[in-house]
Amino acid sequence: MVVLAASIISKSGKVLLSRQFVDMSRIRIEGLLLAFPKLVGTGKQHTYVETENVRYVYQPIEALYLLLVTNKQSNILEDLDTLRLLSKLVPEYSYSLDEEGIGKTAFELIFAFDEIISLGHKENVTVAQVKQYCEMESHEEKLHKMVLQSKINDTKDVMKRKASEIDKSKIEKGRGDQGGFGLMSLQSMGSGRIEDSFSDMSISGGGGGGFGSGSGFGLSTDVESFSSKSKGRPPSSATAPPKGLGMQLGKSQKTNQFLESLKAEGEVILEDVQPKAGQSKSAAPPPTDPITLTVEEKLNVTLKRDGGVSNFDVQGTLSLQILNQEDAQIQVQIETGGNPGVLFKAHPNMNKELFSNENILGLKDPNRPFPTGQGGDAAGVGLLKWRMQSTDESVVPLTINCWPSVSGHETYVSIEYEASSLFDLRNVVIAVPLPALREAPSVRQIDGEWRYDSRNSVLEWSILLIDNSNRSGSMEFVVPPADSSVFFPISVQFLATNTFSDLKVVNVIPLKGGAPPKYSQRTQLITENYQVV
Repeated sequence: MVVLAASIISKSGKVLLSRQFVDMSRIRIEGLLLAFPKLVGTGKQHTYVETENVRYVYQPIEALYLLLVTNKQSNILEDLDTLRLLSKLVPEYSYSLDEEGIGKTAFELIFAFDEIISLGHKENVTVAQVKQYCEMESHEEKLHKMVLQSKINDTKDVMKRKASEIDKSKIEKGRGDQGGFGLMSLQSMGSGRIEDSFSDMSISGGGGGGFGSGSGFGLSTDVESFSSKSKGRPPSSATAPPKGLGMQLGKSQKTNQFLESLKAEGEVILEDVQPKAGQSKSAAPPPTDPITLTVEEKLNVTLKRDGGVSNFDVQGTLSLQILNQEDAQIQVQIETGGNPGVLFKAHPNMNKELFSNENILGLKDPNRPFPTGQGGDAAGVGLLKWRMQSTDESVVPLTINCWPSVSGHETYVSIEYEASSLFDLRNVVIAVPLPALREAPSVRQIDGEWRYDSRNSVLEWSILLIDNSNRSGSMEFVVPPADSSVFFPISVQFLATNTFSDLKVVNVIPLKGGAPPKYSQRTQLITENYQVV
């Protein structure tokens, strides 16, 4: 018996994994595997196919084929026994029997195949023995890791000693300097910050990490400039340090040579990059009006790929934010759009009779003020909640139709959106999952912009604004052959400035009398979870 190759392929003919056990060219094995789907018939009981030169022995496993390619002189009973053993082994390593699961565990499966078949002949092993052989630990590997970790620890100790020496040198220079900075300034700039920088520092690569930049700096240099120089970046200015106040930091040759040797051995050396203060994400601007009322609705929608609504849920809130204590004793008069599907529920502290009769939101105790200030919840105080549920597809703001079709060795995917005339949608992003690709898909036609996220294998279709000028649009792209289920679920994100409840604030009534206070209203509809499955 001689097994030429053991392979796993999809039912569309895509080769996911193949291990050859005899000397054969890549062109030949690819030709044999590509010919197999054309030879497989439907409705047949046997699981082998013969050609003039080889025999295919196969077994379906969900949406895949487990395939042995043997010569025609091979004992088919032995081949079937080998195939049964492989079919038991594949689920042990790949918990999801699809393209993604096989791709993630490809090397583990190849190693397991090698334990079962040697030079084309089956070994007398069981599934438990194969797993045990593949999981056996290597003493040499453990020893190598221990030595490497010891070197890393030694490098960290060297960096800490260098930091301590630099700190002491700066303090001594500060004591002997009469015309420069005082001892406290030196300590604040040297002691605390250098130690903090080294305590958080990872091993940096090359000559640019740690204090190995070799660039001098004066004591008048600020912390940000010092930080950028310590990471090996070029200084922003070439101003020379004042004489007698600067110190030249030389490279730590021992440390840098060791880091270079680690890089030469193929180790990944990470550089600890400290973000600048200006790069941190700025918070939303605080409200400037004395009173701010925010109407927000969140959409949770699940659409079926063949049409229809599986889930449609809208949850809305009306929140109040007051800046000054003198404006806290108020009542808010609202107006709803009369949508019968929207169910309102006032806060327990609200006067429900006043709300149901006059659409006015006020506290049960008129003498009690609303909470004020910006120190608490940024969203303000919740006054009113509402909810809307439906299975009517006509109320959905945006519907997506996806049509994948396989033609030859390519899959053509056409996607179309249709938007409701009730909403103008902004910042629309339609994310379509793709099979694992070596390069970006070929986009043939698109209304809008597109971006391929290779890390997550997702194609993002972006439309800045959907209004009366573009209530419908389409995109078409081409990828290698893939099953239609790969392109789902499609995720959608957008926002709008009008809502399903059409709630509006009509007036703010001061309970102490006087002119109504100035107020502003913010209204938005956002997607929380919007998918086509």
